[in-house]
Amino acid sequence: MAVQLFLPTARQTNWLLIVGFLSLGEALYLRYFGVENSQVSLACQSGLNSSMCSTLKVVIPLFRHSVFGWSAIAAALLNLLRPSLVLTAFALAATSFGLVLHNTALSGLAAALLMLSLARAAPAAE
Repeated sequence: MAVQLFLPTARQTNWLLIVGFLSLGEALYLRYFGVENSQVSLACQSGLNSSMCSTLKVVIPLFRHSVFGWSAIAAALLNLLRPSLVLTAFALAATSFGLVLHNTALSGLAAALLMLSLARAAPAAE
């Protein structure tokens, strides 16, 4: 009896691509137009009340405490134990945020765990 691996269908792969590219794009936008842009950071420090400043007030403490990396590892480990599309999508999004927002060590490990989960047996149908 052949073991069937966890392999998303073409439609599921398209959704995973959309999630991955959107999260990567948002992370790049936050990093280069928010975190590393001196004009925006000075305006936010002087008290500007905009959506970018509100987002940066949330994102900066999250990546300082490696929340993106740890959540990516947690989701990737859960996905390795019990593969599912939702966990794969969450781990992919958290990994892309972590890689762009300076949580590279933890997010790189999560990316490796995500690749390993594709070699894992699919959950049995109930």
